[in-house]
Amino acid sequence: MPSTPLAEVRYWLAHLRGLARRGLSSLRSRGWQATWQRVLLHVRPPPPPPRLPLYRADPAPFAAFAVPAPPAGTVPRASVVIPVYNHCEATLACLRALAAHPPAGAGGLEVIVVDDGSSDATGEWMEQIAGLRYHRRATNGGFIAACNDGAALARGEFLVFLNNDTIPQPGWLDALLGTFDACPDTGLAVAQLLYPDGRLQEAGGIVFNDGSAWSYGRFESADDPRYSYVRDCDYGSGAALAIPRALFVEAGGFDTRYAPAYYEDTDLAFAVRALGRHVRVQPASRVLHDEGTTAGTDTSTGVKAYQVRNRQVFAAKWADALRGHPAPGTVPDPALLHGRQRRILVVDEAIPRPDRDSASLRQFNLLRMLRAEGAHVAFLPTGLAHAGAATAALQQLGVETWYAPFARSAPAWLRANAKRFDVIVLTRHHLAGTFLPLLRRHAPHARLVFDTVDLHYLRERRGAGVSGDVAALRAADATRERELAAMSAADITLVVSAEEQAQLARDVPQVRVELLSNLHEVAGRGPDFDTRKDLVFVGGFRHPPNADAVLWFAREVFPSIRQRLPDVRFHCIGADPPAEVRALATQPGIIVHGHVPDLAPYMDGGRVAVAPLRFGAGVKGKVNLSMAHGQPVVATTCAVEGMHLRDGVDVVVADDAAGFADAVADLYADRARWQSQAQAGLDNIARHFSLDAASATVRRVFIN
Repeated sequence: MPSTPLAEVRYWLAHLRGLARRGLSSLRSRGWQATWQRVLLHVRPPPPPPRLPLYRADPAPFAAFAVPAPPAGTVPRASVVIPVYNHCEATLACLRALAAHPPAGAGGLEVIVVDDGSSDATGEWMEQIAGLRYHRRATNGGFIAACNDGAALARGEFLVFLNNDTIPQPGWLDALLGTFDACPDTGLAVAQLLYPDGRLQEAGGIVFNDGSAWSYGRFESADDPRYSYVRDCDYGSGAALAIPRALFVEAGGFDTRYAPAYYEDTDLAFAVRALGRHVRVQPASRVLHDEGTTAGTDTSTGVKAYQVRNRQVFAAKWADALRGHPAPGTVPDPALLHGRQRRILVVDEAIPRPDRDSASLRQFNLLRMLRAEGAHVAFLPTGLAHAGAATAALQQLGVETWYAPFARSAPAWLRANAKRFDVIVLTRHHLAGTFLPLLRRHAPHARLVFDTVDLHYLRERRGAGVSGDVAALRAADATRERELAAMSAADITLVVSAEEQAQLARDVPQVRVELLSNLHEVAGRGPDFDTRKDLVFVGGFRHPPNADAVLWFAREVFPSIRQRLPDVRFHCIGADPPAEVRALATQPGIIVHGHVPDLAPYMDGGRVAVAPLRFGAGVKGKVNLSMAHGQPVVATTCAVEGMHLRDGVDVVVADDAAGFADAVADLYADRARWQSQAQAGLDNIARHFSLDAASATVRRVFIN
């Protein structure tokens, strides 16, 4: 066998000495539990690569290029400040990444490189990059001095500090700045840092009560649900963070007592919180960071030794704030991070898709309300599928959202995690019946809430009545038994209408039932009568009442409407239309759209909405949605059940084909009546179905 090169032997000896030294240091500062966890992370197989491929800059030799720059005479939305000291190749790769993927958001961007006295080709190269603001310091002052100089030169609304040994990923800056738009009380937003091999380096940092810190998620998968949602954190690495420029000035900038470097970013995060703002990690902002390129990793020598000294400086400065932090040696996990919050788990079959059905919209808005109340919310879809943009939307809301392969099965996940929640919501009767016994065992202190969405047995009974199917009626009775059993086993049952609440008062009077109806934002009046045209129906076709309604309307009602309104069209919108519904597109004036990603053009452009349901239960989101956009509705009695609507005021009600056709045609042509009904519908939504209207119930069921 060929002999091992001497240089390689020396490398491994130095590597092992470093591991031993860091291990002993970790034992002294963190204790055996935290040290053992880190050992396990080092020896286990690497986690799967990120779902999205990572961008790496072209390593080609230097050639002149341009970085993003704001239009002349404008104030940029952000100033990216990059402090550098030698390592010109790393700086070049960082700038090439910025040039390759400029931000999509409006407002412009300026890039400032602060050269802290480099002796390599940094100056020569930087002066050839178009759009770059290059500032060379007279003497080397260290990281803090360079960053503060860059901040003083910046003109942007936001300061973004970025290490030169980073490769920002596509969309990183839009996501980072978007944190301030989504959560206006944010004072500091930090990126998710990844090692060059794709493993997670940091998803926000944890600070212990002695001032020592923990990079949360280090060496784990960047897609692990524990690290993939927006959340408050103690601090974030200065390698990639954003702060409003005015707030940076108010906080005093990076504190020079930590010069030349280390703990200045942690100190800034504590200063931001002391000023009443939040520090949040934004996992959608991903930045590769070659940790140690500029300062190494050995804390016993060189500039890295300041990390040890500055910890004592930091601990003394923030002694009062640190008293409430966990002790060193504590292993951080979601239970620790959210231990001071009300913790709520929602279990459903799949991730809500609020653009597809009213139940999803209600659920999504409920999650928003719970987050606004300060609760920590987790979501477990029992199918464990990652739903792409829908999953990402929950994570951006700050919801800890789980999926495979990080959750092996729903029962296994609940066995391991259910005990950390104060309230657990089970959605739909078949899930409640399955999981309630498991949760009584593994979360004995949790409040168990059964969210019916609608009373399934009531809907099935009515469907059987319309079809005359005796077997379907027997099936509805079996559903009733299961549904009522789940209610008896839960602590609280949620229904969406007063009629369903009254029904349950008769069927299961011993059950605590709370009314939490559909939840809608009041979009407003929208375009007026003269700018609107056509008829609109919205409803997902996996829900049997919707298919029946559209077929009945198209065959029995719409031909009569077309006789009076020859140019009117019927827009049929909803995911997964069956073949019978798709075939309606051959009928004059009928357009079957299927799913549309944005309903606003149809809500704001359609003159009249129709809800011709002949059976069903619950409250109909299609009616709420149209009214919330100032779009009057013609509906059947079944469609407006439980909605506090008055025929001829908020809505027009008709149940037979001729009456329905006359109601639509009359409303379509009467401007004054149309305007009056549109306003009455908006008032109804604000009074009964807005987020404000539901706030007392949400607090009573979930928070108090």
